[in-house]
Amino acid sequence: MRRRTCRLVGAAAAVVVAAGGITAAVAATDGSDGTDVPASASADAGFARDMAIHHQQAVEMSYIVRDRTKNEEIRRLAYDIAQTQANQRGMLLGWLDLWELPKVSDGAPMEWMGMGDMPPGEDGALMPGMATNTELSRLGKLSGRAAEVRFLQLMIDHHKGGIHMAEGCVERCEVGVELRLAKGMVASQESEVELMTDLLKARGAKP
Repeated sequence: MRRRTCRLVGAAAAVVVAAGGITAAVAATDGSDGTDVPASASADAGFARDMAIHHQQAVEMSYIVRDRTKNEEIRRLAYDIAQTQANQRGMLLGWLDLWELPKVSDGAPMEWMGMGDMPPGEDGALMPGMATNTELSRLGKLSGRAAEVRFLQLMIDHHKGGIHMAEGCVERCEVGVELRLAKGMVASQESEVELMTDLLKARGAKP
């Protein structure tokens, strides 16, 4: 398990390093190379807005559990998720700035995926996979193994929702660097779901 965790952390670190290359290539999304800047209602802009929100909650959950357990394996995983997703969130918001598009949409979440008619999110869970405010509050009151198990369960659901959104971008987005980022998200989060499922089993719990 330790070797597998190291491989995953190394893979996620590679995503962060690659992200630096993506950031350096951001200038290619501003229309200066002849490509069109995405419209505000485009999949590119919608994904950037929604995934930035989705990522922010993952960062929040990760820092909550990091302070609620002394287990080094969970703490490393939480730190890695927080750093990777904070980095990606910065890129997504940076692209919206570069495109001179609002960071908040007038439409419903995931409207760019054709899901604008889904029921409005309740208690802070704006998109599939997101935890409710009540669930986050309860997580912050747990400690030790109980906090580890609940974090893993919530983050698995969160990742599955994120994978669904990233796959939607792969199908619909047109900006090359954003497509590459979305593909990387799918691969890394699928690996993390697999790892977190194993960590739950090791604790006698189910996803």
